[in-house]
Formats: sequence, structure tokens, C-alpha cells
Amino acid sequence: MLRNALIWTFCLGVASGIAPPLKATTLEVASDTLSSRRVIRSQILGYGLQFWVYTPPGHESMENLPALYVSDGAWYLRSGQLAALADSMITTGEIEPIVIVFLDARNPDNLDINRRNEQFFCNPRFIDFVRDELVPRIDQNYHTFSDRTARSILGLSFGGLNSACFGLHAHDTFEGIAMQSPAMHPVKTIHQAYADSSRLPIKVFLSSGDHRDNEDRTRRLRDILENKGYPLHYMEVPFAHNWMNWKPLLDDMLTYFYASNATQTN
Repeated sequence: MLRNALIWTFCLGVASGIAPPLKATTLEVASDTLSSRRVIRSQILGYGLQFWVYTPPGHESMENLPALYVSDGAWYLRSGQLAALADSMITTGEIEPIVIVFLDARNPDNLDINRRNEQFFCNPRFIDFVRDELVPRIDQNYHTFSDRTARSILGLSFGGLNSACFGLHAHDTFEGIAMQSPAMHPVKTIHQAYADSSRLPIKVFLSSGDHRDNEDRTRRLRDILENKGYPLHYMEVPFAHNWMNWKPLLDDMLTYFYASNATQTN
């Protein structure tokens, strides 16, 4: 399903292999299937976070929908166009209807302040916020299935590291762990933690570019997961740490976790 990535002209690659943060701009993206900006004031973290929620057409008449939580959500909305992609794939019957929560690490009151570095490095308070404050709010207000097997989390670069952390420390809440080009070096114990643990009840999507993309560390994680027998879909593409790498793989990620019965049969 990997499309010709050369059609994507927007590229944010950097030689360091770390994705640059979002610029301090607002994101007005509300539509029939995408909410306006929401803000949740976290008691655990002591500050607010903004997010948007994608709901499939006909959401009000549905129930027990799976939910995908997306780190750097504003980025996935603007550069990844993930809401539009999900809309299209649901309409064509490629994937089942899902709810997507696009969480933004930036301070909603001052977008120049990006908290992703303090949130994404296996921060137990951030994990508790998502598990104990954000997830219950989503389950209360949307027609989601309140079970770990119906939840996945997605991120790229440091957000991919964040997904790896959730796999280790929040598998009681998330079964699906999706990592695009995870920049794992800030948490030097991450590989050993997966190697030392018994096989966790998670299903993993992992992808990497083949140069200037932390690829050696990602391949090492792939090998650990394969050796332990994890359900794993691994993809490696001929691009660096940029949206030419990430965007064309989003349909593969959605299909891996949410393929419709018709798609699975074909």
C-alpha cells in the first residue's frame, strides 16, 4: 500500500534525526468530522493541553468504536493530513470507523512553549495524565469502546519514543503501539527494558527511513520485538527523518490496526 512518496512535496527533514517542533501558529481545522480545539486542564500535570477529536460520519449512531491517540497531533493533522486520510479510508470501506484524538504538546495559552521533551521521555506523570484523565474524558464524551484492546497510540520521532514508553508502562490501557522513526536515545534503557521484560500484551507498528533516521536503533528494537514473538508490522523506506517518510505510511498503519472485515478478507 506504500504510495509513491515523491508526490509529497512537503518535507521537514533534518540531518540530526530529530523532528523540529511545530511553529507557534494556531490550527483552525474544525469540520463535520473534526472537532474544534478542546482544552483539558490536567490536575496531574498542573497545566492545560489542547486536542482535537476526529469522529467518523454517523458517529452518533455508532457504539464501541476503537480509538487512536496521536502525539504531536497538530502536526499529524496539518502535515500528515491524518484526519482526511481516515475519512477517506472509512468511506471506501478500507478500515472500520474509528475515533482519533489529536493531542498537542504545546501550551494552549502560549504556543511558543512546547512541552514534548518533558512529556515524551517515559514521563510517568504524562502517562498517568493520558491514562487517568484524557482517556476517561474521551470514553465519556464519544462512542468509544472502553477497553485496552480498542486503543492505540501513535507518534513520530520523540513521539515514537513516547509510544514505546506507553508500550512498557501503559499496556493496561493501550494494546496498539505505533512508532514512526522513534528517536529513542533520550531514554537509553528503552531497548534493554523490552529485552528484559516478558512479552507484553501489545501489537506493534514500527517504521523507519533507511538513512539519517535513527535507523540503527529502530532496527535493534525491531530485532528485539521479533525475537520475542511480538505481533509486529515493520516497514523501512528510502527516506530520512521527514514527512516523505512518514505520511505515505499512515494508510499502512491504519490498515494494520483497523482493517475492515472486507479488507481482511481480500
